Amino acid sequence: MKIAIIGTRGIPNHYGGFEQFAEFLSKELSERGNDLIVYSCHNHPYQQRTWNKVNIVHKFDPEYLIGTIGQFIYDFNCIIDTRKRNLDIILQLGYTSSSIWSFLFPKGPIIVTNMDGLEWKRTKYKRPVKRFLKYAEYLGVVKSNLLVADSPAIKDYLKKEYNADSVFVPYGAFLFDNPNEAILNKYYLTSYQYDMLIARIEPENNIEVILEGVQKSHTNRKFIVIGKTSTPFGAYIANKFSKSDSILFLGAIYDLEELNNLRHFSNLYFHGHSVGGTNPSLLEAMASSSLICAHKNVFNSSILELDAYFFETSDEVAHALETVKKTGDENGKISNNRKKIVDLYNWNSVIDQYEKLFLSTMRAKNNTQANGIC
Repeated sequence: MKIAIIGTRGIPNHYGGFEQFAEFLSKELSERGNDLIVYSCHNHPYQQRTWNKVNIVHKFDPEYLIGTIGQFIYDFNCIIDTRKRNLDIILQLGYTSSSIWSFLFPKGPIIVTNMDGLEWKRTKYKRPVKRFLKYAEYLGVVKSNLLVADSPAIKDYLKKEYNADSVFVPYGAFLFDNPNEAILNKYYLTSYQYDMLIARIEPENNIEVILEGVQKSHTNRKFIVIGKTSTPFGAYIANKFSKSDSILFLGAIYDLEELNNLRHFSNLYFHGHSVGGTNPSLLEAMASSSLICAHKNVFNSSILELDAYFFETSDEVAHALETVKKTGDENGKISNNRKKIVDLYNWNSVIDQYEKLFLSTMRAKNNTQANGIC
């Protein structure tokens, strides 16, 4: 199969969840003999034309010059390029800035769209932007040949909102079984004597609620925040909480070994995401034997079930910090979450499901065309 992946800033991952997903999926599918293209921004740190047998196509992305509107130009450039590639499958990760160009997709390939979360619910957007994103979501649904939902809650939403069928395929993670306590020395941390979060610093990830809870709590542990603070909201958060002696902003970290060790040796790992589907960072925390305290919503609870602590307010964050101590891997919540990674959310299974989905969709298309010709 000749497959192109659009909708990310590129691989290898230097940004977030979709980029990491594209990295793992493209690498494995290419190793299985498929021809993979991943579109990347022109200014991506990795400038080679191939990566682990995956073809990289760099396209101009003016976001760094003109802001968010640049994403639309970047997606336009990517979609125009797909028209000359003779593709079997175009996997569209998200719909925010690409679905408005759906009329430009080539006619031959099957358009598979991973619908991500409910973008129009993100609190950082003003009402006109939310209305546009709701329309973009609609376009993503009606202009795709196949929809993928990364959580049961998203699958149910698509059916209820649009009467649209979708296939549930989650994200994945690899079990982390080789902790190295020495990595903590780089950050002057002691095992189980700090709490943490990893997230894009955005309002809907409840960063402010969590850090207000940290300030309210009576604990001597440090609290580390991993994520870029270069955005306006990130700068606001850093300015508001950087004077706290207990809160440390480490910026963005993309080294997976470092991240896994930081998660593994933390006391409590906070996951504040509230509008997404199956969030990759949550699965990685589960795979790293983190003891998790998550924002209470249908997306997180459908994955964690009873195997986490939950919060909605800063007072509940403070209470968790003061009362929950990680005693080791014998904790039932930790072992149950690791079992979920093995049984439900392992990358090999996820990639198998995508490959089978692509193949079955292509067979159905070919059969339809053959019957039509007959």
